Amino acid sequence: MKLEEMTWQEVDTYLATCQGVILPTGSIEQHGPLGLIGTDAICAREIAWAAADQCQAIVAPELAYAPAPFNMSFAGTVSVSPALFEDLALQVMQSLAHHGFREIYILNGHGANLEPLTEASMKVDADTHIRSWWDFEEVNVLREAWYGDWEGMHATPSEVSVTQHTHRTIEDKNLPVPRKLTPDYIKAHAGDKHGPPEDHRRDFPDGRVGSHSALARADHGKVLLETAAAAVAADFLSFTG
Repeated sequence: MKLEEMTWQEVDTYLATCQGVILPTGSIEQHGPLGLIGTDAICAREIAWAAADQCQAIVAPELAYAPAPFNMSFAGTVSVSPALFEDLALQVMQSLAHHGFREIYILNGHGANLEPLTEASMKVDADTHIRSWWDFEEVNVLREAWYGDWEGMHATPSEVSVTQHTHRTIEDKNLPVPRKLTPDYIKAHAGDKHGPPEDHRRDFPDGRVGSHSALARADHGKVLLETAAAAVAADFLSFTG
């Protein structure tokens, strides 16, 4: 059930038996030559919708505008400060809590969101639970089997596969294999700590960060979405139960 497509009376009826809600979060930023700019928001939203069908939850509209300063040298990226994102997330959660949503399940699709979401969740008068859609073991088994080290850090084949399944496929037969990342680089840049935008564009000129997105496939995306949705639905029921 999508919150924006319900009446207030329908929400009241839902709250009489369940106080849980799913809040997707993503970003609006470049995802390389093959990835859609809204990839992070699309993945979180589509997986949340599919999970909600299984656990009969309400899904709030996704928070798509998020911190992505490192990608501001690429056309189309929209970035807001971590402080603004934290405040927006807090006010959205406070509104939901005000109406009786006592259990807020945040399904994230963008690494840079995690710190401000954690800060916001500690200030709201409700129970919160933050998960990124790739956190689940059954999802990571697929990512490892299909992509291994080529999953990389940004514009990953797994997320591009999901958007190929839900939206469209972009092809580039001349796309080169990206530079493979070292374990030290991955550790140092976890959480989307990629530095100034001009340096990031210089180091990763096509926007991919160690991610071989040409390995993405729409049929992979279908399985990834279904697997993640089942895991989220079970996790939501455990959280709200």
